[in-house]
Amino acid sequence: MPTRTARTAWNGTLEEGSGQVELTSSGVGTYDVSFPKRAADEAGGTTSPEELIAAAHSACYAMQFSAIIAEKGGTPQALDVSADVSLGPDSAGGFKLTGIKLTVRGEVEGLDEAGFTAAAEEAKASCPVSKALTGVEITLDAALEA
Repeated sequence: MPTRTARTAWNGTLEEGSGQVELTSSGVGTYDVSFPKRAADEAGGTTSPEELIAAAHSACYAMQFSAIIAEKGGTPQALDVSADVSLGPDSAGGFKLTGIKLTVRGEVEGLDEAGFTAAAEEAKASCPVSKALTGVEITLDAALEA
């Protein structure tokens, strides 16, 4: 399996500095980052480690869930997955990820609501990104749509 690479160029202090994250392996883009905008309610045109983790988690989960649906005899027609990654203070000092909420809505043939929910939970537990983030509470809101 391949290794993927990203890099960050940072200039200045935490509070006054800024940087650029480059998605090196794919070459799809370079994105601005800054701690003040990371800690603010509005991102103001910058990304953050939490948003990048959310992107990775939602994509990985969607792939894993589609595979498990097929294993269970279903056919995924459409999956809409979002990941909300929260940052907060760490009692040991600094900051930490305080939670991740996965939300999935799906159109699936061949599975009922119970089968869909069971597959969704299995995907949450077996997604490689979920496995990497075991130190963070991950919740799931899954619903089958008609």
